[in-house]
Amino acid sequence: MYVGFIGLGVMGQPMALNLARAGTPLVVWNRTPERCAPLRAAGAEVAASADGVFERAGVVFLMLADESAIDAVLGRGTPDFAARAAGHVVVHMGTTSPEYSAALRDEIRSVGGRYVEAPVSGSRIPAEQGQLVAMLAGEEEAVRAVRPLLAPMCREAFVCGPVPDALLMKLSVNLFLITQVTGLTEAFHFADRHGLDRRLFLDVLDAGPMASAVSRMKAPKLLTRDFTVQAGAVDVLKNNRLIAEAARRAGLASPLLDICHALFGETVAHGYGHEDMIAVLHALEIRTRTQTAVATEGRA
Repeated sequence: MYVGFIGLGVMGQPMALNLARAGTPLVVWNRTPERCAPLRAAGAEVAASADGVFERAGVVFLMLADESAIDAVLGRGTPDFAARAAGHVVVHMGTTSPEYSAALRDEIRSVGGRYVEAPVSGSRIPAEQGQLVAMLAGEEEAVRAVRPLLAPMCREAFVCGPVPDALLMKLSVNLFLITQVTGLTEAFHFADRHGLDRRLFLDVLDAGPMASAVSRMKAPKLLTRDFTVQAGAVDVLKNNRLIAEAARRAGLASPLLDICHALFGETVAHGYGHEDMIAVLHALEIRTRTQTAVATEGRA
């Protein structure tokens, strides 16, 4: 039985490539056809449409950008939905609201399909290295069927309970990631504007207890102003919004997240949304220039 994979973006393409290279019988489809070429070269079959994936695969991974893309691929709200979902295990690996995921589970069950949440923690490089961390939620039997398939893509897979607990776990992890990277970027900006040796700052950071896999990945990018996407700022803003909405619904305070939300909103508004999340540096620099200009005018 083939495994299906739909959504070959920044994360999905390397994830699917790891499946293909591990010998998984794989059939893929992507809305932008040229993204399929490396998968074909790696031995995967390329379907002509999403229907072609569902016709051949019993388990179908979806690594799609948002809820509307998932609805379109599944044909949700159309007669095609039942034909695609029935008899399949649909694995949702992207990041959406927990409420959306729970509703999708109910609809897939209603037409005779099974549903598993499997969002992942990690960005492009861990995806390329097969070092992502997966969080799983769903019916035990479906989770058991999916978990072994994750091995080429993920170094760890944690079962989190019923839907939507995997997505809630992912949002919790992302809250820490967003505030961590924003804090690192602000610290770098602070050191830079005080005229410190930026490389020395990073060496001191790396030698101390604050060093982490994230700082070791992002700090060199800050040093060289390398904004090549590992995790895009526009995607971080989307995730920030999802976390903030979940916090509001639960009546939770999230002051650090709210500051980050504003900064990433400014980053995207200034045209840096398709750069890496360290592009939040631009928002900090613009705020500094504005603050300096106001102070200068006040002294004039």
